[in-house]
Amino acid sequence: MARRAFVVVLDACGAGELPDSGDYGDAGADTLVHVARAAGGLDLPTLGALGLGNIRPIDGVPPTATPALHGRVRPVGPGKDSTTGHWELMGVVPPAPLPVYPDGFPPEVLEAATAATGQRWCCNRPFSGTAVIDDFGAHHLRTGELILYTSQDSVMQIAAHDDVLDEAALHALCATLRPVMNGEHAVGRVIARPFTGVEGAFARTQGRRDFAIAPPSRSYLDALTDAGVPVHAVGKVDDLFAHRGITCKHAAAANAPAIEHTTRLLRELEGGLVFTNLIETDQLYGHRKDVRGFAAALGLIDAAVARWLTLLGEEDLLILTADHGVDPDTRHYDHTREHAFLLARFPRDGGRAWDGPMADVGASAHAWLTGGPADGLPGTSFV
Repeated sequence: MARRAFVVVLDACGAGELPDSGDYGDAGADTLVHVARAAGGLDLPTLGALGLGNIRPIDGVPPTATPALHGRVRPVGPGKDSTTGHWELMGVVPPAPLPVYPDGFPPEVLEAATAATGQRWCCNRPFSGTAVIDDFGAHHLRTGELILYTSQDSVMQIAAHDDVLDEAALHALCATLRPVMNGEHAVGRVIARPFTGVEGAFARTQGRRDFAIAPPSRSYLDALTDAGVPVHAVGKVDDLFAHRGITCKHAAAANAPAIEHTTRLLRELEGGLVFTNLIETDQLYGHRKDVRGFAAALGLIDAAVARWLTLLGEEDLLILTADHGVDPDTRHYDHTREHAFLLARFPRDGGRAWDGPMADVGASAHAWLTGGPADGLPGTSFV
């Protein structure tokens, strides 16, 4: 029987600051610890049994005497974005920070964007994704100007009401902007943010689409597909890798369909890698500092992991991890630069503690599925 590996990213579930977190305005960041404290404790029996409480002092999640492999992994390159976080998990270390725009996009970017699309823009500054449609939605509907905004991360985001630009047209516009944002302005992602509703009740739809810059180097996904191992991407993973190294995409704009796809693949897949992103702890709750929602989402993930453990076979590897943090204790509403927690269940995992670079995740999945390392890629296998 062919081996299988499942890597599941709990988006933004950081596990403590890095030595350089202060350089990013994130000194003291510790997302899971601070969410648990603010929520009055977390109820995560399955993640706790795997050893989550052995990694950090998380209220409601005590250490266990019989953990799976557990620890923390850290980014080696710069940044605290979903793009670079997922890249580093699969052995791609960005050589330089991706550009950010704390004062909005400069005139030359706006001119190039207008020349490419024929559109006009409003806002053009860092903004909360939910607040921006409340503050600029009526203006957008009245003038037709598209809402252009960014954050502390390397993103260009375009929000448009369905009555002004339907979802397919907004996706096409963002695809057009992707090659425009190159060179010194090569942002990590151009993100389509469709919304609907009336003034006072605008709401984002699930039609978000991320158009990521291509990884700057070969990844473990490329190494696996080159070796003939199928790679299944669930959620936004395919977008974050600009479709490179992916055999099959399973679209999911929310946790429920991503969990459903992952569960189905656990039941049906004969061999290969499943790489899943669970987005809601970041998109719905982390950026809004909604600790109750964050805790509830973790509880649903915990229940899903309990089901997944019953579906694992003797030749299966399950890795649970994160890409960055989004600590509710920070003054800002954006990602925080942190370690990612690591839990791994596989035969003879031994309950070991493990700490290393994020690339160890990709190295381990590759070694599990192929029996050896991938030449030229960073990381050390723990399997």
